[in-house]
Amino acid sequence: SPGTEWVSAAERPGGSLLTRQLQELWRRSRGSLVPQRLLFEVTSASVVSERSSKYVLYTIYLIRSGQFDKAPATIARRYSDFEQLNRRLRSRFSCDMASVAFPRKRLRRNFTAETIAKRSRAFEQFLSHLHSIDEIRRSPEFLEFFFLPDLQAAQRLTCTGMYREALATWANAYRLQDRLGVCSSGRFLLTLAGLAVCHQELDQLSEAHGCCEQALQLLEAQGSHPLLGPFLQAHIHLAWKVGKDKRRSEARLQDLREAGLPLQQQPSLKECLIKEPLE
Repeated sequence: SPGTEWVSAAERPGGSLLTRQLQELWRRSRGSLVPQRLLFEVTSASVVSERSSKYVLYTIYLIRSGQFDKAPATIARRYSDFEQLNRRLRSRFSCDMASVAFPRKRLRRNFTAETIAKRSRAFEQFLSHLHSIDEIRRSPEFLEFFFLPDLQAAQRLTCTGMYREALATWANAYRLQDRLGVCSSGRFLLTLAGLAVCHQELDQLSEAHGCCEQALQLLEAQGSHPLLGPFLQAHIHLAWKVGKDKRRSEARLQDLREAGLPLQQQPSLKECLIKEPLE
């Protein structure tokens, strides 16, 4: 990104810009940076019959323009899910939504190949249009449409000890948040906690350690965060197990102790994960 180039220029001897001016320039420009283009592609649609209802489930890939993703970020949603998103966004962003088209509800012929194909394209265009509008793209209503169901499912699976299934679901939630550019939010930290816990339960200790490292980098600037103590304790334990350096985390934990945080009563990462309300 341009920011890293500027910072390295400032750190070189004789760099043309002073660091403070540089930071100000970077801060001002961030608002004008064009977000990475995201493509929404319906890759399959299947008719699901339940006891008293029948509906079409659309599987959608989130694809970064011009990049090949080894593991895709996917969601599966039905018409009523899109309808709810459309309703919520129209009630909050009525002006922005005035130009956004949404496929009408049909009373019959909902399950013909022609209707399903038309709706698939309409949903792709609907999501692309929403993503192109700044206010909507950053709104919790839009973002949580993608990853909240996965977080809720992953939490349930983790609580019931189904760690392999939970891990796959946390991993998809991670990829969704990554594609949507929200890798510094509280939900993302919770996702890293879920990945760390499941990796540890499945004895994949170096992967669990890596998740803790990533979380602690995100928490670098935070003096107090409910997950900081639990992540530090997990990181120290895992670093000891996999033979990695744990001194930095021990020092940070010591700072928390000296600041008066009662670490004996601190919940574990797993307890934080189970107790977190995900509405």
